[in-house]
Amino acid sequence: MRVLVTGVTGQLGHDCVLELKDRGIEVQGVSSREFPLTDAEAMRRYMAIYKPTCVIHCAAYTAVDRAEDDEAACMAVNAAGTANLAKLCREFRAKMVYISTDYVFPGDGTEPYETDAPKGPTNVYGKSKLMGEEAVSSILRRCFIVRISWVFGINGKNFIRTMLRLGQSHAKLTVVDDQVGSPTYTRDLSVLLADMIQTERYGVYHATNEGFCSWAELAAEVFRQAGMPVVVEPVPSAAYPTRAVRPHNSRMSKRSLTEAGFSLLPRWQDAVGRYLIELESLREQQEDRAE
Repeated sequence: MRVLVTGVTGQLGHDCVLELKDRGIEVQGVSSREFPLTDAEAMRRYMAIYKPTCVIHCAAYTAVDRAEDDEAACMAVNAAGTANLAKLCREFRAKMVYISTDYVFPGDGTEPYETDAPKGPTNVYGKSKLMGEEAVSSILRRCFIVRISWVFGINGKNFIRTMLRLGQSHAKLTVVDDQVGSPTYTRDLSVLLADMIQTERYGVYHATNEGFCSWAELAAEVFRQAGMPVVVEPVPSAAYPTRAVRPHNSRMSKRSLTEAGFSLLPRWQDAVGRYLIELESLREQQEDRAE
């Protein structure tokens, strides 16, 4: 197996490359510099040289609010770029993993969305990712579509890091409590994806850490486990208006994972604890290098 991972400079791409290397699987991570999703011919040249048997497509335009005013750029990467990559996977006979999002759903109600639930994205980013899904599934038979949400990992910015930073200078923080979903630790997800690509169990999956919480509950758990005396005051989404509409319900059912025989990710509270340990280890390494 020879795996190409797009978006290597991001949180998930970074951890996918580490996990595959740990397993002794040949892997090459690429960024937009050498593998621009808006340049089909450049992508083709790279794939012709590397000849991957599998592509894990983590790269995406993820600036959700900016996408509302920059729809063309968002669509060029997430929709057209993904379609071109799927065509290249077909040409080079490579299986493909497409990382998608809870934003493809309308975000209403309180029940977890099944993989085949009606779609209805409420912002440009969600629409672009849904178009990417549709392109992949129509072009390829050997594909995995994996929807995730609330991502956090060591190689980038995320909600948990923001809370830890703000908690250093604030005794109380107001955090939204009417958006409910599941965090996804990229370390855990990369293990599942590495397992997945070594099978032929193609399909659509939801893959987040187990359990549901609001952003306020996630923040409170982060401060509790970090031992920081920060009070979290829950507030409605209206207190923090954003350019793009965010879903209130990001709950997703994992039934498809279980039915396919894949292991569920650990509970989100456990993932938070291990992530805090990883952050502390990174801080110590940086201090050692600075000495």
